Amino acid sequence: MKTELTRKHLLGIRGLSAEEITHILDTAESFREISAREIKKVPTLRGRTVINLFFEPSTRTRTSFEIAGKRLSADVININSSSSSVSKGETLLDTARNLEAMGPDLIVIRHPSSGAPHQLARICRAGVVNAGDGAHEHPTQALLDALTIRQRKGSLEGLRVAILGDILHSRVARSNAHLLTTMGASVALAGPGTLAPPGFASLVEGGTSLRVERRVEDALEGADVVMVLRIQRERQGSAFLPSMREYAVHYGLDVKRLSLAAPDAIVMHPGPMNRGIEISSEVADGASSLILDQVANGLAVRMAVLYLLGGGLGTMAAPNTTAALKIDAVTSAETPAESPLESHKAAANAVHSDISK
Repeated sequence: MKTELTRKHLLGIRGLSAEEITHILDTAESFREISAREIKKVPTLRGRTVINLFFEPSTRTRTSFEIAGKRLSADVININSSSSSVSKGETLLDTARNLEAMGPDLIVIRHPSSGAPHQLARICRAGVVNAGDGAHEHPTQALLDALTIRQRKGSLEGLRVAILGDILHSRVARSNAHLLTTMGASVALAGPGTLAPPGFASLVEGGTSLRVERRVEDALEGADVVMVLRIQRERQGSAFLPSMREYAVHYGLDVKRLSLAAPDAIVMHPGPMNRGIEISSEVADGASSLILDQVANGLAVRMAVLYLLGGGLGTMAAPNTTAALKIDAVTSAETPAESPLESHKAAANAVHSDISK
């Protein structure tokens, strides 16, 4: 029996079961094919409203959430901090209450303060998706990383994963640590002592599946997957590093260090990259790199998350599924067989079929 995602919000990876994670990844797989079509749109969220509320700069995450919503036929509204009333002194909760009064179905939020999405979830009837909160979590990034790994390796279970760099300030590292260990992988964290403190080994409760290595080389030894993190200088209020050049020499991933990993190891990076500092161009653009695959999979994962939380056609949560299907039937009856609307309906049925198996 297929697992259903019954959660209203996606606030983090911590607390998700292996079955729920697998269900999201399987759903994302069914959406990857849509991006290769001539008409890249399905009507699964037609009539739904998605608000993207971003209080931090973002290129990949914001763009992929916007495209994901539009490809699912949702009405997508983008709001950033400079264009919101927060710039005039309004609190985040007052902003959320005003948006809530407009009746959105989903609010996607990125915020520099840890816990901001959780505050919204407590007061909003709409579903809330965490697109990154402070140094806490970034769940959709971990999910797209997992999808990328699974496509290349077949499974996450039993893999050895090295996560290198600025662990202290990284929400990506936290979400990946929770997801990968939940799915049966072992994770080694490594970086400068100021940015990879030993206490991070207790992030995941129980077992020895998460550890902190003092040397990058020790984490890389035999690794199947190597994740490189960006040095987040904007979050570093203190001098954590003597210089960027010293970091590159002692901790950056180059061809020589990568040779310590397994021969078929893959390299990943959440972006944006600081080339020549945390990763060399030879590695970033090499045959082992799946960085652009991550970007492509980010769209599929975010489509899946919006679909599952937004009550799309074919999900148990959809309040107007019957009506929506009737609308599709009437529209297609009045439209030539080769029309875009007919292609949209066929695409929706294909997704419905995949998810219902």
